[in-house]
Amino acid sequence: MVRVTTPGVRLLPNAITVLALCAGLSAVQFALTRNYAMAIASIGIAAVLDSLDGRIARLLDATSKMGAELDSLSDGISFGVAPALVIYVWQTGADRIGWVASLIFAVCMILRLARFNTLLDDTEQPPYASEFFVGVPAPAGGLLAMLPLVAYLQWGEGWWSTQYVVWAWTVAIAALLISRIPTLSLKTVKAPARAIAPLLIGVALLAAAIIQFPLVALVAAMLLYLAHIPYSIHRHRWLAAHPEAWTVPPRERRAIRRARSSRRLGLRPPLRRRVAGAAMRAVRLPRETVRTPRGSENGQGPRRRSWRQIGLRRK
Repeated sequence: MVRVTTPGVRLLPNAITVLALCAGLSAVQFALTRNYAMAIASIGIAAVLDSLDGRIARLLDATSKMGAELDSLSDGISFGVAPALVIYVWQTGADRIGWVASLIFAVCMILRLARFNTLLDDTEQPPYASEFFVGVPAPAGGLLAMLPLVAYLQWGEGWWSTQYVVWAWTVAIAALLISRIPTLSLKTVKAPARAIAPLLIGVALLAAAIIQFPLVALVAAMLLYLAHIPYSIHRHRWLAAHPEAWTVPPRERRAIRRARSSRRLGLRPPLRRRVAGAAMRAVRLPRETVRTPRGSENGQGPRRRSWRQIGLRRK
């Protein structure tokens, strides 16, 4: 079946990308007027729109080379230039070191996006490579750079708002952008059917937390994202060492992982017919018997093994 897409529908993903670009640039305007809460919200809106344009383009079969280039340019401005300028404007007494840190962050963001575009055409990557990003993705990096400002708006002045801490944090996030550290990609995460209801409840709780405590929820989300990086590294290394798990669903991967761990620990699988305690009395499994030679025990059939014959000692 051939899907027919009208020109207006094909324009929709690019329109969403332009809206994300406008939201990112608006963050700079809000920062110049000292409205930092709206500046953070603008970058957050740009991140949401950036996650939608690609999915909508694939859903409508409206992907194009121009859309891909436009998306990269929008990400570079919304999550590279805009956060760097917002942080620099926030630190009103910033010296030359502050401007250098802002430049480093913006340049690293552009380099990260350039590398991402080149990896899209790489056909020699293993099958599991699509489950990970190389380095921290652009929207996450732009929001992580704003963490000191978010903490300042929530808790006021502190060590997190000092200039050298802010600039050191900005450079550290810039290093994560261009690093080779693998981070999980939510594009390939699939939830089982039985987990849909708990996930919807979690989404409702998350929405309530964002509405009531937006800054605290944003800080918690950023810290959770940073905490997932060690797990992502471990998962990437495990997949690289187990080619048999590259093309299997997550449930079979967990089975392979459990089997590998049990062999490494020297454990044996449990015996099906061996139970203990009350379970043995409940099922009344037949006990092992040995046949005695004729003439012993008056020639009466099989008898039970005693603890002396087995060679055990009575406690």
